[in-house]
Amino acid sequence: MVFVGTFWALIPPIVAIVLALITKETFSSLFIGILVGALLLALQSGDILNVINYVILGSFGEGDDAAKVGFINAISDPWNAGIFVFLVMLGIMVALVNAAGGSVAFGRWAAKHIKSRVGAQLATFFLGVLIFIDDYFNCLTVGAVMRPVTDTEKISRAKLSYIIDATAAPICMIAPISSWAAAVSSTADGIEGVSGIQLFIQAIPFNFYSLLTIVFLIAICIMGFDYGPMAKAEFEAYKNGNSGSLGNEEFAQKERASLLDLVIPIVVLIVCCIFGMLYVGGFWDPESGVAGDLSAAFGNTDASVGLPWGSLIALVITFFYLLIRRVISFKEATESFVSGFKAMVPAMLILTFALTLKLATSALGADVFVHNALEGAAEGLYMMLPAIIFLVALGLAFATGTSWGTFGILIPIVVAVFDPASILLTIGISACLAGAVCGDHISPISDTTVMASAGANVNHIEHVSTQIPYALTVAAVSFVCFIIAGFVQNAIICLVIGAALTIGTLFVLRLTVGKKVTD
Repeated sequence: MVFVGTFWALIPPIVAIVLALITKETFSSLFIGILVGALLLALQSGDILNVINYVILGSFGEGDDAAKVGFINAISDPWNAGIFVFLVMLGIMVALVNAAGGSVAFGRWAAKHIKSRVGAQLATFFLGVLIFIDDYFNCLTVGAVMRPVTDTEKISRAKLSYIIDATAAPICMIAPISSWAAAVSSTADGIEGVSGIQLFIQAIPFNFYSLLTIVFLIAICIMGFDYGPMAKAEFEAYKNGNSGSLGNEEFAQKERASLLDLVIPIVVLIVCCIFGMLYVGGFWDPESGVAGDLSAAFGNTDASVGLPWGSLIALVITFFYLLIRRVISFKEATESFVSGFKAMVPAMLILTFALTLKLATSALGADVFVHNALEGAAEGLYMMLPAIIFLVALGLAFATGTSWGTFGILIPIVVAVFDPASILLTIGISACLAGAVCGDHISPISDTTVMASAGANVNHIEHVSTQIPYALTVAAVSFVCFIIAGFVQNAIICLVIGAALTIGTLFVLRLTVGKKVTD
């Protein structure tokens, strides 16, 4: 029986996701998904004894086309290793600032200036929008800064993690200067006759999921209601004081601590990470070919090198700054290194399992299956293709947990399907990117989703289950917009219709299933 390049390629992640949502247990669900993938690979290779090999360390196939699978390959991949280092650095930064009293000082300031639940949610949203450079950076930084504020206003960690997640990948996908723009540009640049960054910018007005997520998020915060599992989480936080935090958070109160003890480390972190990404991208290198070109440097950068590079410098500066300020002792500072690392262990474990599952899914040829499915659809549903591409990208990103991998697979297919001179190519690329972001947003095995739950310090599956109804509401409206866009081909008209549908849907939901926790 053939498993590679068929629907069987999506079975391992589907098994993992379904088990995670049913059992609310992440690690065992992901591990079972990995075992299913390894079993399919072993059956395909004709040697059932290869199952353990494919779980731990192995290669599926022969020669240069052999796909690396297993835990060790996932961990040793340079990109993944760089992201792990970045996680550790941010964990230590957060621990340092907390131990120095910076978070509590920010909480005191926020209590004076942010007087409502709506204000706290919108402040989290705007901070997320401001940190648009990278989704990992966004999730962990916004979470660390806003946890004390949302706790004061009795906002659940589930709601915080949703706002964080909704302003991470969706915002990065419409920011021309971001690691996501770089990833899309580099994928499209490999295609003859296509300018990656130009195509990315042209696609922004048609990226309905990202743009309508902003409309949805602002509207639901202002309207002050929730629905689905999120309503229950908000009720528990507001009425019973149970925010859903995993605990293990130490917010030290220091008399000498001030607002600047949080603001300065965060600003230094942002500046250093931007500097690191530009440096790695060759912005100051005369021989790089992109010297002095901001967009090109971001397109040429490697976030897995630039972000750890920048965060390390920021960590050193923060360490000495807090010591000089005498808000933390040398012993407390060094102990923060250990506590910061420990705080990131659960997120790193989930990420390791998710990355290993992705390797198995890739080795089983999910890209081949999707390519064949799209080719079949292109023959008779040309004007409907943007909507179909959106659904295919959503499903693939949800099943594999990677938006970058999804548009890496689909962009070459979309370019091949549409006429390069037609605006339908732009709409098709937008549908691909929007679907990839949406699937990534709701997938339990997405690294960005893992980072959002880590940033809010909430149970990972609770974060996933509470945000799925919200994300799917926006996805449904986006799907309608892509149907309309295939015929109307005007971004402004489609966005006006989409915004009206989004707000109208929220009014209906508020009247039917919505609940206000302040009532």
